[in-house]
Amino acid sequence: MTTQVQAVATEAVPNFPSPLKEFWQSFSHNKGAVVALLIFIVLVISALFAGWIAPHNPIEQYRDHMLTPPVWAEGGMRTYLLGTDELGRDILSRLIYGARVSLLIGLMSVIMSMLPGIVLGLLAAFFAKRLGALIMRVMDIMQALPSLLLAICIITILGPGLVNTMIAIAIGSLPSYTRLARAAAMGEINKEYVTASRVAGAGTLRLMFVTVLPNCMAPLIVNATLGFSSAILEAAALGFLGLGVQPPTPEWGTMLSAARDYIERAPWVVTMPGLTVLISVLAINLMGDGLRDALDPKLKRAA
Repeated sequence: MTTQVQAVATEAVPNFPSPLKEFWQSFSHNKGAVVALLIFIVLVISALFAGWIAPHNPIEQYRDHMLTPPVWAEGGMRTYLLGTDELGRDILSRLIYGARVSLLIGLMSVIMSMLPGIVLGLLAAFFAKRLGALIMRVMDIMQALPSLLLAICIITILGPGLVNTMIAIAIGSLPSYTRLARAAAMGEINKEYVTASRVAGAGTLRLMFVTVLPNCMAPLIVNATLGFSSAILEAAALGFLGLGVQPPTPEWGTMLSAARDYIERAPWVVTMPGLTVLISVLAINLMGDGLRDALDPKLKRAA
């Protein structure tokens, strides 16, 4: 009898999937996001192990093989699978090492804008009367300029370079994180669990960063993913204008800028970095869409 009761009790207990399994089930419904995730993993692996994957030194010049076409074109060589540029440097190696630079810019720009954006957004939500109006008006002024134009202005002041490129892109992205963090926090402040924590004696900092912030992270993570792709695109644009990462450091936008004079004579020199930027940004955007569907309960698809 006892065994039967235990069996019935065991059957009555629902078997809920773990949060990670539930997330993957929702994410995997979006086939485009799964493919994008695989492409992103390839990019990350290429960036981390560029020294072992790249067939050549990215800044070494092979003067006897300048503007060599890709291997599938007439005159191509297996030694240079994607051809060489105007200085005889291997394009494939430069693209692989360029992934390291572009992903670093994207990651650091997101971190440098997301962390202060979260702090400012929470301050604007919890101190709406004293700090909220001031913080949001400053963000409105910053958003009055397009992010790329603002980045160009900052680069003009600070000077070109890798670190200054990260700073410029991060400052341009700051308003979006601040506004999103404030909106998400404002939607949580008056809920019962926050009131219960406040009555239990939780301080303002604990309410901000322990009670409210974890429940605001889903939209911030999605925005960070999309901001990652925007940062890569802006870095490429700044490099194309000669204001970003400076030669001979391999960076996709810089490669496009140096190759624009050879677009008719050697189109592969422009096509390869252009396609790399396109595929990378598209993959990260599709991955962001999948994250949005998986993290937002309103957008989760039925299993």
